[in-house]
Amino acid sequence: MPQMAPLMWLSLFLFFLLMYLLFNIMNYFSFITKNNNQLMQKNLNKLSTIWKW
Repeated sequence: MPQMAPLMWLSLFLFFLLMYLLFNIMNYFSFITKNNNQLMQKNLNKLSTIWKW
């Protein structure tokens, strides 16, 4: 059975490292955040109308 040269191991490691980094970067930047200010404003309005003394 032939063995891999050290340069081949290095290129394989760099390939998987690059794929790992690309996967993490794509997941990080594809996350869509919703604007919480509007949701918080609606919740505050609801809370203020609950307590009518």
